[in-house]
Amino acid sequence: MISMTRLAAEKVHEVAEAEGLTGQGLRLRVLGGGCSGFRYDLHFEDEPTELDERFESNGVELYVDPLSFQYLDGTEIDFVEGVDGSGFKFGNPNVSGTCGCGSSFRA
Repeated sequence: MISMTRLAAEKVHEVAEAEGLTGQGLRLRVLGGGCSGFRYDLHFEDEPTELDERFESNGVELYVDPLSFQYLDGTEIDFVEGVDGSGFKFGNPNVSGTCGCGSSFRA
C-alpha cells in the first residue's frame, strides 16, 4: 500500500488545477540515479497500464509500476514547507540510507 497525507493530496490537486491536469492520476516511480543509487519521480498521467499497482489516497489516484513497487510498498507521501524550501517528502520504510542532501536513497 502507498498513501498520501491530506496536505500532500491538497498540493497535488492545486498543481493539477493550475496546470490544467485535473482528473489525471499521479505516477510514482523509482529511477536509478543520485549519489545513493535511487531517486523518486512523480508526474501526472492520464491512464495507468494494466501492470500498474493502483491506489487511491485522499482523492488522488496513484499508479506504480511493479519494479518500483518493490521499493515503495508502505511509503507515505507528505508535503513539507520550511526555511530551506518546500516539496514532497517520502516516508519509505524500505530505505536503508540516503545521501547527504536527501534527494536519493538506497534500499
